[in-house]
Amino acid sequence: MPDGRPLVSLASVQGRWLLTAAVLGSGLTGIDATVVNVALPAIGASLDAPFSTLQWVVLAYTLTLAAFILVGGALADRYGRRRIFVVGVVWFAGASLLCGLAPTGEVLVVARAFQGIGGALLTPGSLAIIQASMAPADRARAIGAWSGLSGVATAVGPLVGGILVDIVSWRWVFLVNVPLAAVVVWVAARHVPETRDADAPGRVDWTGALVGAVALAGISAALIEGTGEGSALWSWAGVVGIAAAVAFVVVERRSTHPMMPLSIFSSRQFSAANLVTFVVYGAFGVVFFLLLIQLQVVSGYGPVAAGVAMLPVTVLMLLLSPRSGELASRIGPRLQMTTGPLLCAVALLLMLRIGPDARYLTDVLPPVTVFGLGLAVMVAPLTATALASAPAEHAGLASGVNNAVARTGSLLAVAAVPTLAGISGQVYEDPAAFDRGFAVAMWVSASALVVGGVLAWLTIRAEVAAPEAREPAPARRPPPQCAVGAPPLAPPPDR
Repeated sequence: MPDGRPLVSLASVQGRWLLTAAVLGSGLTGIDATVVNVALPAIGASLDAPFSTLQWVVLAYTLTLAAFILVGGALADRYGRRRIFVVGVVWFAGASLLCGLAPTGEVLVVARAFQGIGGALLTPGSLAIIQASMAPADRARAIGAWSGLSGVATAVGPLVGGILVDIVSWRWVFLVNVPLAAVVVWVAARHVPETRDADAPGRVDWTGALVGAVALAGISAALIEGTGEGSALWSWAGVVGIAAAVAFVVVERRSTHPMMPLSIFSSRQFSAANLVTFVVYGAFGVVFFLLLIQLQVVSGYGPVAAGVAMLPVTVLMLLLSPRSGELASRIGPRLQMTTGPLLCAVALLLMLRIGPDARYLTDVLPPVTVFGLGLAVMVAPLTATALASAPAEHAGLASGVNNAVARTGSLLAVAAVPTLAGISGQVYEDPAAFDRGFAVAMWVSASALVVGGVLAWLTIRAEVAAPEAREPAPARRPPPQCAVGAPPLAPPPDR
């Protein structure tokens, strides 16, 4: 019972309102993860920002979200899931307002970093309040609805962003979050009961989170800025980042309350699944970052048309991923975790056809469709393997770690690959130069996906089973897969 009150039925009025609050809350971060990319050319033109600033607009959000998402879950367990969820929503709304009013690219980047912290607070809580407050018989259905509807929010993000950019301004991509957040806070205050974990650790690993954030920021800065002016300074930023990464390992190893207990990586299958996650989600991050810009800058698509172009990816995931998860539970994940990245690699090579005057039906739809099929084949088995490879009592932690690893892979790849491909300065104002850089980035990302597929074949066992289990355990059905920015967070098992 949540704080002594009866658990909530999904069929009740309160149950439907509770699910609404959770879906709208996670939808805020889901939309924001995809809506911004379609607005990047307009942001760059409006603020006269170099391409590196556009990279930071995306990466600042991902950086703080990845660094603090595990802390967000710990805070929710200790101080109350509704309380931290509401704090996260309010924080997210305030940062969104600052984003929408930002007078310069630098202010926008700082505001995006604050937005990521808000997302890290509300994202774990949006699912935890369902797990903790909903009646056991209704949890699976409620979590399925949460995942599916949150995925729809992620899917419509580019379309919504394109409409707002076309009709009003790129600033409304952020400002629209404010009234939505107000609705979420009102619903949560009236209909979501407070719950907390009486056995939660008494301390929160702030040191680990801060050191991890410094590591990601330093390394990202060196990758983005290291070849431009002041490269020596940015090289030192990279040194600081690497030193902080080493310090993170030391802090987590010595901490009595680590946010990421390193012992969880003692499972070879868990480590292998996360290595594959890191590689393939890095490639995915580059695709979602650059493709929407390519369609607008090089192919001449408007923001709405560019947003619509990506809808087949998420539609295919929504339709096929549950079946892909069921298939993996019968035949094991290795085949799908191998073929999925290879299909995506083929899609990226087909994207080389997306150039000046690209036609949607012949040049854009085929690679986008193959890419969506590859994601649908791979993502559900990958998430299921990460969960099944950890002890049952650590399912929530395993899911959070896998989510953070995916975001970190995307973060570092989006920092490194465009710079490696020569996409820098005001290149988005030069279609021919951007097209050349896009081609290089697709080749690099396709190569990474091939490496990810080979790694999966060599390191993932054919059967799905927790290596720690002494007796065969029933297969865990993976949650519906909708998001492409990172694997969906899974709730911890019932206590």
